[in-house]
Amino acid sequence: MYLELEKLNKSFDGKSAVCDLSLGVERGELLCILGSSGCGKTTTLNMIGGFLAPDSGPILLDGQDVTNMPPERRPVSTVFQSYGLFPHMTVLENVTYGLKFRRYNRAQAREKGMKYLELVGLADRANAHIHEISGGQQQRVALARSLIVEPKLCLLDEPLSNLDAALRARVIACIAAETQGRTLVLATHDPADADALGCTVYAYAGGTFRCGVPGSAKRTKRIHAKQPARRSGLFLHICSVARRAAHGRTRT
Repeated sequence: MYLELEKLNKSFDGKSAVCDLSLGVERGELLCILGSSGCGKTTTLNMIGGFLAPDSGPILLDGQDVTNMPPERRPVSTVFQSYGLFPHMTVLENVTYGLKFRRYNRAQAREKGMKYLELVGLADRANAHIHEISGGQQQRVALARSLIVEPKLCLLDEPLSNLDAALRARVIACIAAETQGRTLVLATHDPADADALGCTVYAYAGGTFRCGVPGSAKRTKRIHAKQPARRSGLFLHICSVARRAAHGRTRT
C-alpha cells in the first residue's frame, strides 16, 4: 500500500471527529471520501496532509511513518476548502508559488504556470489579484497551484463545489489528466463528484465500508471506521477506484 491509515483517531473538545479509521490506497489510485458535512472528511485530509496531528494511529506514506512529519516535508499537495491563496499575489504568482522550491527559474515557472492556467480556463486572468476574481475562479487557482508541483499524493477538499456544469466537466478532465500515476484523495459531499470520477460505493454495514471498481472484485477494499454515536446518521462513505476508471471506462 502507498498510503495507509491505521486506527486513526481525532477528537475536538472531547467529541470524536474521526474514530478508528483504517484504510489503504495503492500507488496511483484514487480514493473518494464521500459524506455529509461534519462527518470527518476535512479532518481526515488535514491529518494526511500534516496540518492536524492525530490523537492516535499512524499515517504511513510509501512505507514511511509520516505521522509527526511537518506538511512542508511531505510529498503531498493540498487544495483546501478555503483555498488558502495569497491575497497579495497575482493569479499566476499563486499558481507558480511552489515551483520556487523546485529550482524553476522565472521563465520556466511562468511557462508552466500559464499551461496550468490554460487547463483550468484562467489564462486570461493570470495578472489579476485574488480579490479581483470570483470564488469559483479562486477554487480553480487553488487546484492549479496544487497540481503544478506534480505531487506524489494530492488531497482535494470539495474541489468542484463552486463550479457550474461546463467548468465542472473541464476541471474533472483536468484532474483526470494531470494526476496520472499519482495517488489522489478527494473529499466531497456530492455523490455526483464521486460518480464523475468513476467512484462506486458498494455497501456499508457494521462499521465496514466495502467499496471498489465495478467488475474488478480483487480491487475491492474493506475500510474500517467506527462512527461516533452522535453522528450515527452521518456515515463517511469511502470508495476506492482504480485510476483507469477515472478515464471513461464503462461502469456497470
